[in-house]
Amino acid sequence: MTRPMFNFAETLRALSRAAILVGALFVPLALAQTVMAGPGAIIEDRSNISSGAGLVLVISLQRA
Repeated sequence: MTRPMFNFAETLRALSRAAILVGALFVPLALAQTVMAGPGAIIEDRSNISSGAGLVLVISLQRA
């Protein structure tokens, strides 16, 4: 039986892929700690006033 030889290039390639994977997983978590959260940081959408056109369409489609 022959033992597989230690291949430095394959090991280096595997370590670099593992480092990229760990970075991709943990960088967003690290950045989330730096976000300034508090009562002044409110994220909301503009409230649009509905014109009621959807209700008119629903009623007109039910009559047909």
